[in-house]
Amino acid sequence: MIQAPSLAGLDGIQHRFFTRRGGVSSGLYSSLNCGYGSGDSPDNVRENRRRVAETFGRTEPDLLTLYQIHSTEVLTIDSERWVSPGAPKADGLVTRRPEVVLGVMAADCAPVLLADRTAGVIGAAHAGWKGALSGVVEATIAAMEKLGARRETIRAAIGPCIGRDSYEVGPEFPVRFLEQDEANSAFFRAAPRAGHFLFDLAGYLVHRIAKAGVGAEPTGHDTLKAPEDFFSYRRNTLQGVRDYGRGLSAIALEE
Repeated sequence: MIQAPSLAGLDGIQHRFFTRRGGVSSGLYSSLNCGYGSGDSPDNVRENRRRVAETFGRTEPDLLTLYQIHSTEVLTIDSERWVSPGAPKADGLVTRRPEVVLGVMAADCAPVLLADRTAGVIGAAHAGWKGALSGVVEATIAAMEKLGARRETIRAAIGPCIGRDSYEVGPEFPVRFLEQDEANSAFFRAAPRAGHFLFDLAGYLVHRIAKAGVGAEPTGHDTLKAPEDFFSYRRNTLQGVRDYGRGLSAIALEE
């Protein structure tokens, strides 16, 4: 598992960016696949999630994840519980409850974990390019504020995601970002393939989060280039493999 320096020193906060190691799944899903949306055995996924929850001193039902839809929908958790599969559709979670673990899944998209130690509020967001562009992290920050968090005391970490040297996009892709702000051209550079570009997803998120008044840092891990450590939708697609495992990132308040 990986920890970010920006969150690791916060008393009362636990966080983990899990690698694909340490689970019971095999083959394509080896080994810590936590996504019921994959073709993996549900029993394997449940056991993998139990192992994740156990590292926080919690049980598997305490680990709350979402049916992620690349949206800006954020859920505030009070006393709610749900069973996965069957999770609500959203891409962000916030809470001030210490008995739950907030988790997001990714396989190239960026997991973002946030915490305000002073207010005792945490958040987690799933940010692919659509969510990042639409403002899923800003929506998560706003939901944390409603629970008493303050932007100047929130810290954020961007976990393993597809890296800026790996994320090749087509000629039409940058237009969406340039229409939002021409300065976003800084997050694109020419790819070796003519007419294509390389996109810095983590760098773009750092920029967006900073504009929202929150400090953030990436862990710097490229999911596509590290097949032993991370699941990657893009890598599997390039290899003609249709399914993929889902990696989990999670955060919790200490009881």
